[in-house]
Amino acid sequence: MYASHCPVYPATLPVNSYDYETYSPPSSNGLGGLYYIGMQRCMDCDSSPISQLAARQKQLGFVTVFTLNEPDLNGISPTTAVNWYLQYINPLAIKKAIPSVSSSTSANQGLAWAQQFVNICAGRCYFDYINLHWYGNSAQEFKDYINKAHSMFPNNQIVITEFALRNPSGGQAAQVAFFRDTFTFLDGLSYVAMYFPFVASSPALFSANDPAGAAYVGTGSTLYNNDGSVSAVGAVMLA
Repeated sequence: MYASHCPVYPATLPVNSYDYETYSPPSSNGLGGLYYIGMQRCMDCDSSPISQLAARQKQLGFVTVFTLNEPDLNGISPTTAVNWYLQYINPLAIKKAIPSVSSSTSANQGLAWAQQFVNICAGRCYFDYINLHWYGNSAQEFKDYINKAHSMFPNNQIVITEFALRNPSGGQAAQVAFFRDTFTFLDGLSYVAMYFPFVASSPALFSANDPAGAAYVGTGSTLYNNDGSVSAVGAVMLA
């Protein structure tokens, strides 16, 4: 789940302002339409070669970087991630998020992994955001998760870079109701800096490019319809 993501923000920032990617989206007029957040989604891979991160940041001028996509589910220990972070991310004089974690409640995953990461850092890791992903069954579950994260990291800003209901039986209508509720909730939290509903795609493209993700989340949360128009979920963002 690394494709383009469009966010909603608190009222102090305009809607659809940011995009986070492993590359900088092209601009047809040279002005750009989105503020670009860099994404170092892996420790080192073809889409995100770590040896090029610092040079890419200077070239593209992004001022925020997100790091490691769900290492808690990908077999990367907090100790390994901390050592990697200290070497490659700390030196960047820009805003940073610690590796994103899933909403898994299994041992050593989710928020527990994030807590271990911060503990092992022991003040040595420079970061601005705790980065969270969530998939579940209800708006209340989501709110409980965010509240728990804040109780664990009360002095840190939070970004939620993926979230949606997990393949609800009500399809798109259920996702619309969920996002209406949770957007209002998040807008009222001073400690939430940004949030990114999943996913900025269409049902057809999501299913073709990430069939496992589409099966897990369903296609009702996509921000676009197959004809490229804004979906019912996308319209909630623009309301």
